[in-house]
Amino acid sequence: MLAYPVRCCLTITLYLRELLMSVNPIDLQEYGIRVSDVIRNATPARLYEYAIIDEHAAISASGALATRSGDKTGRSPKDKRIVDEPESSNDIWWGDVNIRLTDRSFAINRQRAIDYLNTRSRIFVFDGFAGWDPDHQLKIRVIAESAYHALFMHNMLIRPTAEQLQTFGEPDITIFNAGSFPANPYTAQMTSTTSVDLSFKHGEFVILGTQYAGEMKKGVFTVMNYLMPKKGVLSMHCSANESAEGSVSLFFGLSGTGKTTLSTDPHRRLIGDDEHCWTSTGIFNIEGGCYAKVIHLSAESEPEIYQAIRYGSVLENVVFDETTHVVNYDDASITENTRVAYPIEYIENAKIPCVGGHPDNIIFLTCDAFGVLPPVAKLTPEQAMYHFISGYTAKVAGTEMNVNEPTATFSACFGAAFLVWHPAKYAELLADRIRQHGSNVWLVNTGWGGGPYGVGKRMSIKHTRGIIDAIHDGSLANASTRTDPVFRFEVPETCGDLPSEVLWPADAWADADAYQSSARRLADLFHDNFKKFESGASEAIRNAGPAAT
Repeated sequence: MLAYPVRCCLTITLYLRELLMSVNPIDLQEYGIRVSDVIRNATPARLYEYAIIDEHAAISASGALATRSGDKTGRSPKDKRIVDEPESSNDIWWGDVNIRLTDRSFAINRQRAIDYLNTRSRIFVFDGFAGWDPDHQLKIRVIAESAYHALFMHNMLIRPTAEQLQTFGEPDITIFNAGSFPANPYTAQMTSTTSVDLSFKHGEFVILGTQYAGEMKKGVFTVMNYLMPKKGVLSMHCSANESAEGSVSLFFGLSGTGKTTLSTDPHRRLIGDDEHCWTSTGIFNIEGGCYAKVIHLSAESEPEIYQAIRYGSVLENVVFDETTHVVNYDDASITENTRVAYPIEYIENAKIPCVGGHPDNIIFLTCDAFGVLPPVAKLTPEQAMYHFISGYTAKVAGTEMNVNEPTATFSACFGAAFLVWHPAKYAELLADRIRQHGSNVWLVNTGWGGGPYGVGKRMSIKHTRGIIDAIHDGSLANASTRTDPVFRFEVPETCGDLPSEVLWPADAWADADAYQSSARRLADLFHDNFKKFESGASEAIRNAGPAAT
C-alpha cells in the first residue's frame, strides 16, 4: 500500500532537487534536442536514484547497481553500419565487418533518435575522454535517455575533473543512444529494428533498437581504430599490465578468452583490461574503466574483480535473490554474457594514469574449441604476424546474440568486429613495434585440452596463471622446447608444476588418431582463412602457418 506514495515522494524530491541545483548546465539545441531537464555528468548517487525510480534497477547486496539491457544481451555486429563518405571511403575495410550506409539513411536514423529523445521528460549527458595520453585523447559526449547508460559510460570513459568539464568545449564524437526505440526496418540498408551507425565525417554515433551498453563502449573503440592508425599509432584489442619494475605485457584475445581475468594480477599493476594504443613512447589505455564477464565469478578465482563489484559499479543481466539481493553468478538464465562495469581505480593495484612503456611480452590468448593447441607456445616474429592476422579462437556463449556454445572462428587482429582499416594495416604496425623493441610473443590456449569441446576439459585458471607467471619471471623463455609437427611453433617441455601431458596436447588425448584428425582439421581451417590475406603478406609470413596437409 505504501509503494506508490513513497515512489511519488521520491520523484518529487528528485524534481525539486533539479530545480534547486543547476549542476554542469548544457544546451543541446544545436543537436535539435529541446528537452528542458538535461542531467549532465551526474554523480553515481544521483544516477542510482534515477535508475531505481525510472528504470526498475536495483541495488545488489554488494552495493553495485543491478540493471537489465532488455532483449539484447550482447552486441549486434550484423546491424553495425559506417557511412560511406568521400573523406574516409578509401580507408575502410568494407565487407561483413564494415557495412556501408548512405548519408541519407544515417540522417534518417539520426533524426529518428533525436525525435525519440525529444519525447523524454529527462535525458542524461556524460562528457568524458577516450585515451590517457593527452597527445592522442578524444573528447566523447554521450546523450542518452537512461541513467544506467550514463553511469555505464561514467565508468568506461576517463572521467573529467571539474575544471576539465568547465572547459570541455565541443566533443570530437557524440553518441546518441536512443536504444529503446527501434530503427525503421524499411529504411534503406536496414535489415532489422536494430541499427548502430557511425559517421566519421560528422563525428556522430547513433544507436537504435538495442539497450546493450557494450555498443557504446565498442563504438568508441571503433572510432579509435580508425583515427589512431592514421597517426601511425597502433590501436589494439588487448589488456595490459606491468611489473613493479615497469615490464609491460599485452594480452590479446576476444571476449571470453581471459584478457580481463589474466591481466588482473595482484602482483602486477593493471594498465587496462580491453583497449589500448601503442605509440612511439609506449602504450596507453583508451578507457577509464573495466567491463568484465561475471558468469561463474567467485572471490576465490578472481578476487580483484569480485571486490570491484561495489557501490558505483554497474551489473548487467545478473540474477539475484529478491529478498537479500545477493547475486547468483552461476545463474545464466538471462544470458551467459553477464557483465560488470567499474572504474579502473576499483582495482586496488591499477596504475593511474593508465600508461606504460614498450611491452616486453605479447600474449595471444585463444580459446581452442578443438582441444589441439598447446597451453603455451613461443612464436617467431613471422608466426606472430600470421597468428595476429588469423586471430583464431572460439566465440564463447553469450558474447553475441544467438551464440549459445563455443564455435570456431577467426577474427583478424583478435578483434575484427572493431577494425576499420584492412587487418594488414594493424599487423604492419605491430610488426614494426615488435622488431623495434624486441618483444617476446606467446600463444596461450585458455580453451580445451584432452579432447574437443564436449569431450575434453577447459584449461584451469590455475594452470593458465602458472604459465603467465612463468612468462613474466623469464623462466619459460629459457625452457627447452619441442616443435609441434602440425602447427610448427615451439612448445615448452616444462613449465613450473604443470604436468607434461598438459603442455603437449597429443599426450592428453586418449585416442591418438582422433587427435591427429582434429589437429589437421584445424590446420586446414587456418589455411582456408588465411587465403584472403595472402596477397598482402610476405612469403615468410605465409610460410609461418601450420604445415601443409
